[in-house]
Amino acid sequence: MNLLRSVAHLPQTLAWKGVNYWVRRSFPSVQTISTQQLAHRLSQNTAAPVLIDTRSQEEYALSHLPDAHHAKTLDDAEAILEKANPFGEKAVVLYCSVGYRSGRLGTALQQAGHTVLNLEGSIFQWANEGRQLQPSNAVHPYNRLWGCLLSPANRS
Repeated sequence: MNLLRSVAHLPQTLAWKGVNYWVRRSFPSVQTISTQQLAHRLSQNTAAPVLIDTRSQEEYALSHLPDAHHAKTLDDAEAILEKANPFGEKAVVLYCSVGYRSGRLGTALQQAGHTVLNLEGSIFQWANEGRQLQPSNAVHPYNRLWGCLLSPANRS
């Protein structure tokens, strides 16, 4: 939380560098994928990755990446993967607001034998770049401090 208070007063670009560094350091075994890389994968005519939103149901209901599933727990995520990726052939991309909650679930999924990627910058970065969300482009700010990383135009 001290990191968050210190980055809340920085320019957004610099704040994001600090947050992304913190998330990578907190979950070093979980590989990341950039928003640009994910957008490219989604635009290809190949098997789309399984997207899992690890935020609260309230956050997910407001907006999420197109075709994303919702899972807050390891059991929820494994149930989704059993149906959406039974043979493990698809990439699995997790996200939350900035990457911390998805990194935590990513670690648990890895320990259970799954290969996953954490979306760097998560839905906040995705929305800040003007990328598609559903059912709306308004994003839940999680709280006032974390919300400073979300562009005002996208903040609910």
